[in-house]
Amino acid sequence: MKKISVVGAGTMGNGIAHHLATFNFDVTLVDLSEERLEKARKTIAKNLDRQIKKQIVDASQKEKILSQIEFATSISKIDSSDLVIEAVNENPDLKTELFKQIETIISPNAIIASNTSSISITELAKNVENPERTIGMHFMNPVPVMKLVEIIKGYKTNDSTLNKIVDLTKKIDKQPVIVNDYPGFISNRVLMPMINEAICALYEGVAGVKEIDTIMKLGMAHPMGPLQLADYIGLDVCLSILRVLYNGFGNPKYAPCPLLQNMVNAGNLGIKSGEGFYWYNNESKELTVSYTFLK
Repeated sequence: MKKISVVGAGTMGNGIAHHLATFNFDVTLVDLSEERLEKARKTIAKNLDRQIKKQIVDASQKEKILSQIEFATSISKIDSSDLVIEAVNENPDLKTELFKQIETIISPNAIIASNTSSISITELAKNVENPERTIGMHFMNPVPVMKLVEIIKGYKTNDSTLNKIVDLTKKIDKQPVIVNDYPGFISNRVLMPMINEAICALYEGVAGVKEIDTIMKLGMAHPMGPLQLADYIGLDVCLSILRVLYNGFGNPKYAPCPLLQNMVNAGNLGIKSGEGFYWYNNESKELTVSYTFLK
């Protein structure tokens, strides 16, 4: 593989493009919004500056890495790609339609991957003529830092596609872990019920935000408490994944907590909106609790 396209210039998309370019791949980052593309360009440059300070990347490499990325508003730019990684919002209909569109543009030998964190690869590929070349590549956030890529094998994904993606993942210094295609895969099937249970404990007045997070950090050696982590992931994303789990398994243990649904409806989405279980004030590094239970 020499040329890789990433469709969607949000947090995950620009992180994936950044990391691939660091390993000398020619990357095309596609988004319909010029504003999002410009924001992605600035974010990648800022994150490269952080890597330079930490001596992960040499200062002389910054411009070269940025030059490896083409920022495009037209999806037609993916036509010569060996691999296209879809990284748009966790919307099954949007992703399914995008998979179908991608197939009409790229060569018959190119691979179509999704960065979805919970949606079935088999479902996304249902309208693709050659679903054997579809696969899941679930990167973790922040992409340049986190080592894991959860590789999801769809029902019809063939061994050639799987092996190529595993090899690529190793080449970009990530650890591939292969899982089968069931709701939430492994990462979110385990993580999201824990986050949801923490939200339920808060909702029921068992303990406060800081108390819940402190217990999980100091008692379970988690680097971040589940409520802070939910804010970091995005409460809307957490809700979406829980709905995928609930609908996929039909098991009430995956039903989203009413508090989570209310917070998303109110627009309190975590870091991305400036308020979730905590307030996020750029002028202060100290976390301030936003939500307090009423008991």
